[in-house]
Amino acid sequence: MKNILVVKANNRPASEGVSSKMHEVFMENLKTDAEVNTFDVFAEDMPYFGQDFFDAMQKSAQAEELTELEQRILTAANKAMDAFMEADVIVFAFPLWNKTIPAALQTFIDYVYRAGVTFKYTEEGPVGLVPEKKVIILNARGGVYSTPEMAPSEMSVTYIRGIMNFFGITDIEEVIIEGHNMYPDRAEQIIADGMERVKETAGTLSNVNA
Repeated sequence: MKNILVVKANNRPASEGVSSKMHEVFMENLKTDAEVNTFDVFAEDMPYFGQDFFDAMQKSAQAEELTELEQRILTAANKAMDAFMEADVIVFAFPLWNKTIPAALQTFIDYVYRAGVTFKYTEEGPVGLVPEKKVIILNARGGVYSTPEMAPSEMSVTYIRGIMNFFGITDIEEVIIEGHNMYPDRAEQIIADGMERVKETAGTLSNVNA
C-alpha cells in the first residue's frame, strides 16, 4: 500500500491562513485507500538544528548517555526522517512568510537533509538517494512572485523544490495561490480558483492505493 505524508506548516486557523485552508481542502478531498499521515511541524516538539543534534548523533553512535535536549532533538529528527523515508508521496502545505518558509518547516528540512540517507557525496558531486518519491507543494503568498521581476525574491517554493531536487526527486507538482493580499478586490476569486486546483490535485491521488 502506498504511503502519503502531508507536512502541515502553518498554525494559523483555516479562516485566516490561506495555506492552512489549502491543507484543509486537500485533506477533505483526498479519497484514497493509501495510508495517509500528517506531520504538523508546529505541533511537534522540534528543537532547532545545531550542535545539540551533532552531539546527539555522536553520543548515540558511541552508546553514550544523552542530555535531555539531545534526546529530544534525536527523537524529533528520527521521527521526521522515518516519516519522510516511509512516504511514497510527500505533500507540503506552507505559506510564504517574509519571503521564505516558516522556521518550523526549516527545522523539518534540516532533520531530513542527511548525507547517506536522502543524498550522498560522490567524486562527481552530490547525488540524491530518493528519486522515486513524488512531491506536491501547496503554497500561498499574498503578493505576486511569479513575474520575472519578483521571482528572485521568492525563497519558499524555490527552496523546497531545490531541496527535493537535491534529494533526487523530479516528480514535483505545485499549486500556488498568490496575489490575494495585493489585489483585495479580487481576493475572494483568487482564493476560490486556487482551492479548486487543490481539489483537483487531491483527486489525482485518489487512485494511489497500491
